[in-house]
Amino acid sequence: MEADVLTVGVEEEYFLVHPETRAVEPAGPRVLARAAADLGDAVSGEFTDYQIEVKTAPCVTSTEVHRELTRLRAAVARAAAAEGLRVCPSGTPVLGGAGPVVVGDHPRYQASVDLFRSMMDDYAINALHVHVHLPDRELAALVGNHLRPWLPLLVEMSANSPFHGGRDSGYASWRSVIRVRFPCLGPPPYVDSFADYERTARAMATAGAMPFGELPFWDVRPHPTLPTLEVRCMDVPADPADSAALAAIVRALVVTAAARVRAGDPGPRAGGELLRSTYWYATRDGWPGFGTDAVTGDVLPAPERGRRLLAHVGPALDEHGDRQVVADFLGRLERHGSGAHRQRAAARRPGGLAAVVDDLVGAAPEDGC
Repeated sequence: MEADVLTVGVEEEYFLVHPETRAVEPAGPRVLARAAADLGDAVSGEFTDYQIEVKTAPCVTSTEVHRELTRLRAAVARAAAAEGLRVCPSGTPVLGGAGPVVVGDHPRYQASVDLFRSMMDDYAINALHVHVHLPDRELAALVGNHLRPWLPLLVEMSANSPFHGGRDSGYASWRSVIRVRFPCLGPPPYVDSFADYERTARAMATAGAMPFGELPFWDVRPHPTLPTLEVRCMDVPADPADSAALAAIVRALVVTAAARVRAGDPGPRAGGELLRSTYWYATRDGWPGFGTDAVTGDVLPAPERGRRLLAHVGPALDEHGDRQVVADFLGRLERHGSGAHRQRAAARRPGGLAAVVDDLVGAAPEDGC
């Protein structure tokens, strides 16, 4: 195994919602100012003023990731409560946010609006981003080739955005649907080297398909400024325990892929058109829908592909003490489904979509552990 692949860092994004209307509120700058007094650089704004983001320090164990996320969520929830608001971990706004969004004050955000225009009107989405320490960019680019076929399964396991702006989208991850319509988002291209990766990003920027060639937004990328490989395809989960388990899966996939690259395997050449089709299908049905197995290409239900994932990355999970964490997560998925199932179950209670928001708000603790 790759000895340098040890630490993992996680970013989570949340909505700020009004406790009575349950709709998203453009209060990000106010809540950020309060939260930063406690968390410093571990909290930041996001693309819209409806959102706020937290970032863990590099962690070694899944327990540490879970503890850090619980602490960060609690601190942000306290800052939001001081402004009369609540924190909602959902991939899309359950209520509100369907019209032109209130974009945050950052030149990079404005550049995206200038390029994509009205496509950005509903771009209020919350993700889970996982960073695995991998400072060798050549290695990282080829590891990305190995990760590409696994991305749809990560979408299915994390799907937590069935509702958007007061309606049921019919999809498990509407956040992913919003993203894949952009030419610069979704699965990364297959590359022969890091130089090839850079050439493709620059060419897409020159062609007008992405705002910055040096800052591509593909779902796997060697981070432009950090010594990490970043995976960006997942919805933010309601439960921080699920985020910790997904981070463990991503690290295990990276460690497994790094070993194969070092053994001379540059990764499977999964066609871009087929991969984007598999992505789309994953966004619609989520867990436990059918999809293409990353190793064999067989079309199988998600639970079976989850078991095959566990076998594929088992040694890497054992190396970091994560096998039980991931097995427990897969068990929760098989018993209860993903976050999309949780949201739809809550919507059947008295209160409808307001009950969905209340359930999600309850997943963001007000007290640290």
